[in-house]
Amino acid sequence: MSENISSTSGAIVWLNGEVVDPGQASLRWDDHGLTVGDGVFETIKTVGAHPFALEPHLDRLQQSAAGLGMAPCPSRTQVSAAVHEVARRWAELAGGSTVGRVRVTATTGPGPAGSDRGSADPTLLITASPMSLSREPTAVITVPWTRNERGALSGLKTTSYAENVVALARARRAGASEALFANTRGELCEGTGTNIFVEVDGELATPPLDSGCLDGVTRRLLLRALRDRGETVRELALPLSVLGECSEAFLVSTGREVQPIGVLDSRSMAPTPGPLTSMAMDAWDDAYP
Repeated sequence: MSENISSTSGAIVWLNGEVVDPGQASLRWDDHGLTVGDGVFETIKTVGAHPFALEPHLDRLQQSAAGLGMAPCPSRTQVSAAVHEVARRWAELAGGSTVGRVRVTATTGPGPAGSDRGSADPTLLITASPMSLSREPTAVITVPWTRNERGALSGLKTTSYAENVVALARARRAGASEALFANTRGELCEGTGTNIFVEVDGELATPPLDSGCLDGVTRRLLLRALRDRGETVRELALPLSVLGECSEAFLVSTGREVQPIGVLDSRSMAPTPGPLTSMAMDAWDDAYP
């Protein structure tokens, strides 16, 4: 690794086949990931040089690419090898046990100055940078905009993220760390970068995938961990109003793992964490120490 990468950047950048100086890395001006958000991505936690849950992340990357109609798209073998190289270099840069964020971004590459795609090779960008896990109780708001559960991008993790940027900015102005969406049917769906679990009749419930929410890797792994312990968790279509009625709720994502909601639209969720949330946190820690 060159000296300028290891000592001054605080990041590792791998672009189209090689590690490059973060200060010099650049995309073409006509890359469709930049001009029209035509791409997919994944965020993977690393501890030292070890990517966590890499295979389900790669599964979803491929599913998102297929759903977006990306052809050609980077091969799974190429992405996996690059992630491992970036994670290894990140561990050397940041320290052996440091938690990091490896982001894999694949775009359809250079294209016309409109929505039509070109025939260029895809762009593959993989980066590593610091990540802070946050599991302290947090504040959350709901927003008036909806997820379209029948939209072309429903269930895909794409780089078309402006809708999330707007919603999260609204949450930040309200002193919250996340914004929650309903879908077009008025059902609870997801956050800008999280899935949600709520208490319903004394049990845990989470919106089903046909609500339009993302098939979150943390969501999937937590459901498995809870069910392996014999706990009941329902995947259930829920009205958005459930948020005003539930006794506890929590968010899940790569960067939050299992994070209690302490305040929901100015309503205090006390005690926090509640018993179901504590049980879920224990299940996660036992399954994925």
